[in-house]
Amino acid sequence: MKKLINVLTVVSIAAAANFSMAATRVGDFSLLDQKGYFHQMSYYDNHKAIALLVQSNGSKATEKAVADFKSTQAKYKDQVKFFMINPSGTQQRDAVQKQIDQYGADIPVLMDDAQVVSESLGVKKTGEVFLLDPKSLTVIYRGRVEKHLDKAIDDVLAGHSVKKAKARVKGEKLAFEARQAHAKTKVSYSKDVAPILAENCARCHRENGIAPFAMNSYAAIKGWAPMIREVVRTKRMPPGQVDPHIGNFKETYTLTPAETQKLVHWVEAGAQKDDGADPLAALRWPATKWALGEPDLVVKVPPQKVPATGVLDYIRVDVPIEGLDRDRWVRASQYLAGDRTVLHHTLNNLIPPDAKKDARGAFLGGGDPNQARITAYIPGAQPQIEPPNTGGLLKKGSTLALQLHYTTNGKATTDASEIGLWFYPEGQVPAERMAGDCACIFTRGWQTIPPHNGDFEMTQTITVPKEAFI
Repeated sequence: MKKLINVLTVVSIAAAANFSMAATRVGDFSLLDQKGYFHQMSYYDNHKAIALLVQSNGSKATEKAVADFKSTQAKYKDQVKFFMINPSGTQQRDAVQKQIDQYGADIPVLMDDAQVVSESLGVKKTGEVFLLDPKSLTVIYRGRVEKHLDKAIDDVLAGHSVKKAKARVKGEKLAFEARQAHAKTKVSYSKDVAPILAENCARCHRENGIAPFAMNSYAAIKGWAPMIREVVRTKRMPPGQVDPHIGNFKETYTLTPAETQKLVHWVEAGAQKDDGADPLAALRWPATKWALGEPDLVVKVPPQKVPATGVLDYIRVDVPIEGLDRDRWVRASQYLAGDRTVLHHTLNNLIPPDAKKDARGAFLGGGDPNQARITAYIPGAQPQIEPPNTGGLLKKGSTLALQLHYTTNGKATTDASEIGLWFYPEGQVPAERMAGDCACIFTRGWQTIPPHNGDFEMTQTITVPKEAFI
C-alpha cells in the first residue's frame, strides 16, 4: 500500500508540473514583424492556436527546426497562426529577412526588440516552439517542433488538453542582458521610471487632462502599474506610435527598447519606490490656456451640447472666420477643447472665399499651395507651429468647415471650443509652404468596409505635384 501511495504521489507531481507548464499565462502582446507589420496576439482569437518558433540569425537549431515548422504550417495553416519570434534585441530587419529567405520560408518574424515578450514566455534557447491558446493567452505547449508540435496541435483541435506540454530542446542559449542588469541593480522609480512617464505620458495623464487618471505621484502610479505593463506590451500606449525603424519622425511618443525594459521590469519587480523626491509630484503645467501666449485671433466654435449617454453621430459645422480685415500669413494655431472629457477629435477644411462649391469635402480645401493650415484637435496634441520661414495664407472671408466627434462620459455637458491663430508680422511672407499632412483620407470609404472582416485593407494614392520633403 505504501509503495502504491508513493507511485501515485510521483505521478501526481509529474501531472501537476505538466499542467502548470500548460497553464503558464503570457498575456496579450503586440510586436512588429521583420517587414514592419503589426501583430497583436488577441486579434488571432479566431484561430485554434498560435505557434511561435524562436528564431535567431545564424542559429543551427532554428535552421533545423524551420523545415518541420514549415511542414506543420502547411498542414494546419487554416486553423493555427504561425510566427517566428526573434528575441535577440540587436538583429536588423533586413538581415532577418535575408535569413528567412535562405530558409525558404514565408513566415512573419516578430521582432522582440525589448525582449520583454520573450522573457514572459520563458524563452531560453533558439529552435524552441511555443504553442499559445489565443483566447486565454497561455502556453499550452513548449519544446521541439519535430514530432511533438503536430501532436500538441492535434490534441488542441480534438478539444483535448495537450498530453505532453513540454519537450526538451537542444538550441543555442540566448542572452537577456537588460533583465540581468536590472536584477543586479534594480530599476529606480525616481531616476528611471518617473522621467519616462513625465516625458511620454503625463501631458495627457494630468489633472483636467484627456486621459482617465493623473500621473502626478508615485501613489497614483502604483495602483496602475499592472495596467501600465499591459498597455506598453500591447503598444496601446503611448498612443500614436510610429515604426521607429522607418525615418525620423518628430513628436513621436514611441518608447525605446530600453525605456520599455525599464518600465516592464520595474512593474514585474513590484513597482517599488526608492528614496528621494518624486519627480511626478514636481511637474507643473502652464497656468495660461494658450501655449504661445494670447493669440492674434481667436475663432470661437459654436457650442455643442453633449448628452450623458449614447453613441453620437459626427457633427459638421461651418465656422466663418471673423475679425480679419485683410489676408494674413499663419505661423501657428492651437485648438482649445472646451470639454476635453468628451471631445474625441476634430477634422477640418479651410474654405477660402473664392472656393468652388465642393470645397468642403476637398482634400486640403481645394489644393491651393499657399493656403494656411489650421490645426485639428487630437487628445494630447501640442499647438501646431510651422517650421521656421514656413506658413500659409489665411484669406479674409474664409470659412473653417469642421467635423466634430464626441464621446459621452455619463454626464451631460456643453463643449465650447476655441481655436487660436498666430500670424507672421505685417509684410513678412514666409518662403516655404507646408501641405498634404492630413492622414484622414479614407473617411469617404468607411461605409464600404464589410462586416466581420478582420483583415480588410484600404488604399489611397496622393500625387505630390512637385519636389517636397515628406
